Amino acid sequence: MLDLDHRLQDQLDEITANTRKLVQPERLAISEQAVSDLFASGIEQQILPIGAKAPEFALPDASGRIVRSSDLLALAPLIINFFRGRWCPYCVTELEAWRDIYPVVRERGALLIGISPQSVRQSDFAVIQHSIPFPLLHDSHCDLAQHFGLAYKVPPFHQNYYRSILVNIPFINGDESWLLPLPATYVIAQDGTVLFAEAYADFRVRPEPGEVLKHLPRR
Repeated sequence: MLDLDHRLQDQLDEITANTRKLVQPERLAISEQAVSDLFASGIEQQILPIGAKAPEFALPDASGRIVRSSDLLALAPLIINFFRGRWCPYCVTELEAWRDIYPVVRERGALLIGISPQSVRQSDFAVIQHSIPFPLLHDSHCDLAQHFGLAYKVPPFHQNYYRSILVNIPFINGDESWLLPLPATYVIAQDGTVLFAEAYADFRVRPEPGEVLKHLPRR
């Protein structure tokens, strides 16, 4: 089980450091420009904030079964992790951190789900490959992510970069929209109120799971 004091960000920073050693500076500059442009768009200030009511949803899990937010919230408070897809090493590392801390989530009386635009088939691969014990839901065309203020379109220069490293996002997501969500974490009370909301234009930064748990309602 993951130690609550263990820092996810240290693991993510290690991925970044290794990437900078292996990838040419001119190629790194493409991702840096994409992050800078996304930050400059102000998207971080447009996400669904603390105190707002979370939109309801009904999305398929990795087996194709429809999972409804109303059913989940009838049982417990809900932690939602929006992630880009299994192709993203930062997202996989974050999912694995939540996997390791999942017993603590349940002990605290909460439920946890992951949501991404990747297809149901891709979610099934992720569940199997990474032993994910919580539902991974398919958000087609980032429809739900848009309601949370998280969705953005990958710009053409970054699309070309992804193609050059064989990350075929239209194939992975099952559509040609090139829409992705900001990586984001939400805590939703049983009445639908947002208790915690963090999202970053820089995909290399994520909130610490142990800190997120502090925002769950007291039992």
